[in-house]
Amino acid sequence: MENYLIGLDYGTGGAKATIIDTHGKELAYAFEEYPILTPHPGWSEHDPLNYWQAACRMIRKILKDSGVSPENVKGIAVSSALPSLVMVDRNANPVHNAYNLMDKRAVKQVQWLKDNIGEKKIFEISKNRLDDHPVITNLMWEKENRPEDYGRIYKALSIDGYINLKLTGKYTAHYSGAAFYGVAFDLLKKDFNQDILDKIGIDRDLFPELYRCEDVIGYVTKKAARETGLAENTPVAAGQVDCNAGWIGAGMIEEGQIQMNLGTCGNFGILTTDTHFPDTMINFNYTSGSGDTYIIVPTTTTGGQLIRYMRDNFYMREKAEEETTGTDTYDLINREAEKVPPGSEGLIVLPFLMGERTPIWDVYARGVVFGLSLHHTRGHVVRAMMESVAYALYDSFRILKESGKKIEPPIILNEGGARSRLWREIITDVFNVPTAMVKRRTGAPFGDAILAGVATGIFRDFSVAAEWAEYVEHMEPNPENHKNYMEYFNLYKKIYMHLKDDFLELAGLRNI
Repeated sequence: MENYLIGLDYGTGGAKATIIDTHGKELAYAFEEYPILTPHPGWSEHDPLNYWQAACRMIRKILKDSGVSPENVKGIAVSSALPSLVMVDRNANPVHNAYNLMDKRAVKQVQWLKDNIGEKKIFEISKNRLDDHPVITNLMWEKENRPEDYGRIYKALSIDGYINLKLTGKYTAHYSGAAFYGVAFDLLKKDFNQDILDKIGIDRDLFPELYRCEDVIGYVTKKAARETGLAENTPVAAGQVDCNAGWIGAGMIEEGQIQMNLGTCGNFGILTTDTHFPDTMINFNYTSGSGDTYIIVPTTTTGGQLIRYMRDNFYMREKAEEETTGTDTYDLINREAEKVPPGSEGLIVLPFLMGERTPIWDVYARGVVFGLSLHHTRGHVVRAMMESVAYALYDSFRILKESGKKIEPPIILNEGGARSRLWREIITDVFNVPTAMVKRRTGAPFGDAILAGVATGIFRDFSVAAEWAEYVEHMEPNPENHKNYMEYFNLYKKIYMHLKDDFLELAGLRNI
């Protein structure tokens, strides 16, 4: 009798699911988008009820499409984009909308922490910059702004933690996601610093129990089985951060390897066992050997989201006609951008539509289109946005390269916008490093299915991920394009520095 494994992944813009056999063959796949809610400037939320509803529909779909009997599914694992925050009461019901990783409302709380705890102390404990980890800062915001509702919060979960709660009835978190609680979470000790929690007035009991990614944390309940179509008592793994899931699925298990995602955010990760962490990057535990392996992750907040923004606001007619024309709007967008030469004929974008993370850490930064002329088309804007994401990520890459961190090219491009050959060419030329694309396009849910296999003992370890990984469409950088891009990159940096104080003034005008 064949065994099967299921992986679910929750991004900022949608969720994905897949089912595989023990030889790595994918039998079915499902995807659903859900809306990003922005009720106020700097806020970015989801309706958490969409998460579970999507899980139920997707699991039923992949079981039906694959023809797999639920009793033959031997494990399931879930990942999600982090940081995220789903606040639940004692009955496991959500308290307000969920925060997603683009939310930047807790600026006053961040400033209080800087003034009263200190950035140096927080980095010593968490090994991360304060700004990027809104779980504790957003709990502080809730306590200050919605005290009655704050009192209803029983546990603060990530998106994947919420899905695991719905599946198993247990409140849990995993090592790879724990760093995103931030502020008081000690990355090396893997526990919360009580002294800092006491100073900020947050109760340790709000946080769930922590597990290794590779642990089984519970089993599918009768109620969850009825709603999802899974068999009761199916094992559920602790889970992982979505980028880890994508990189595991693409075979990243050796120190120094580097992979890149162009999902809602744009990021890349470098696998390391070195505990000397750069203070301009995001640092957390990796999935393979989650107790003592780490990942350094530079991130630009709106990566693939820029192209989704263009689709939703400047290609509305084409998107509305997709079903009748049979044309993917993203393919049309790429064709228009391909007609534009490198440098977008003098058009430069700052891609900071929701603030920015590494390496500038500026919550007030916003998007800018610089050099716009009458001859520029929407295709120019799209290409300039693609180039801007490359510049934002390259800004971090050059810092890591100069620091001497072990980096082993090629860069393997993975999810989201990586399917755009044009965008991969831009990345290759800007970084001046060889690249390739992972052939398997399922991404994070495939890595989740592998994790489920390791957690349940079906796979001995994560070596199957490397065995199954296949890389295609290798690219070499064009020296002339790189030289051209570096001139634009230098101007890109200057534009930001010129506008840095103006962003802060704008925030004051908008009362952010």
